[in-house]
Amino acid sequence: MTPTGRKILILSAGMGAGHDGVAAELARRLAAGGVEAEVVDVLRLLPMGLGTGLRRGYGAMIGSAPWLYAAVYKVFFVSGRAPSTSPLTVLAAGRLGELVRDRRPEAVVSTFHLAAQIAGHLRERDRLPVPSVVLVTDFAAHRLWLHPGTDRYLCGDPASARAVAAATGRPADLHAPLVRPEFLARRPPAACPIGPCDGERPVLVSAGSWGVGRVEATARVLAATGRYRPVVLCGRNGRLLRRLRSAGPGLALAWRDDMTDVFAAAYAMVDNAAGLTCREAFAAGVPVVSYKPIPGHGRDGALAMARAGLSVYARSAAELVEALDRLDGTPERAALVARGAALFSAASAETLVCGPPG
Repeated sequence: MTPTGRKILILSAGMGAGHDGVAAELARRLAAGGVEAEVVDVLRLLPMGLGTGLRRGYGAMIGSAPWLYAAVYKVFFVSGRAPSTSPLTVLAAGRLGELVRDRRPEAVVSTFHLAAQIAGHLRERDRLPVPSVVLVTDFAAHRLWLHPGTDRYLCGDPASARAVAAATGRPADLHAPLVRPEFLARRPPAACPIGPCDGERPVLVSAGSWGVGRVEATARVLAATGRYRPVVLCGRNGRLLRRLRSAGPGLALAWRDDMTDVFAAAYAMVDNAAGLTCREAFAAGVPVVSYKPIPGHGRDGALAMARAGLSVYARSAAELVEALDRLDGTPERAALVARGAALFSAASAETLVCGPPG
């Protein structure tokens, strides 16, 4: 595609793979349309290695002290009594301002809530000369996604778009989820690397890129039925992978770039984070059941998906098995798959980024 001279600056964060995955796909699509798109990790805008510390701290909390992350989330992410501007926002704002002056983009698009706060902070004070667009990657948009300096929001499902518009009074446009195009191209099960399941239905157990949550307990529940073979997606957690391969039930997979092939043979997916993997499952036509979600945004996102009719929320092991049993060629399965597929009929995010508010 011939370059158009247009530039978009995309702010992401290396806090798991979801934010970066959305940012990378948006950049790829913009570039295919001749728009120069640069992705910047907003954590690198923080001085004195604070970004690295923030990433490591978050990983430690969700991996080893989820109760602590739940407390942090409650106080800072959803409480109305939290400070309106965090010190992290102020520390990074100056460097973002310098970056915008140097790159001269026509808009700044944030795919992470801290980025949304930083861009909104500058915009509200007339220090950001271009629109601040926030692409909400969560199914439940907590207050840190929302800033009065934001010009426009893009949301990947109707319920989120309605909630954000009601909370902010700003345009909140619905866009088709940003997944790689191969997820929408259904593949034959024979291409799947899972291997023979000896009559058991393969059920993916997603632990996100961090490989966290109580996925081992979930795998044991599935294996005990004799009807479902757990296929645990361990992300980049090598310790979890080794532990499951040594003594865990079912199959344990490391981080893979061929998830479209894995989805091709999956009966369903049990998820605990309500992130990008769920939207990839929707694209691939794989129904999602939420079980033992990680605290904070994981639990809120799982509840939001279930309320929207996009997934099933199982609160116990018995409910998990019952939910999976109900998906065996039933109208409930067809409805879940249809509602997930319908999300992709919305306008493309790259078109909305480059156009006026709807």
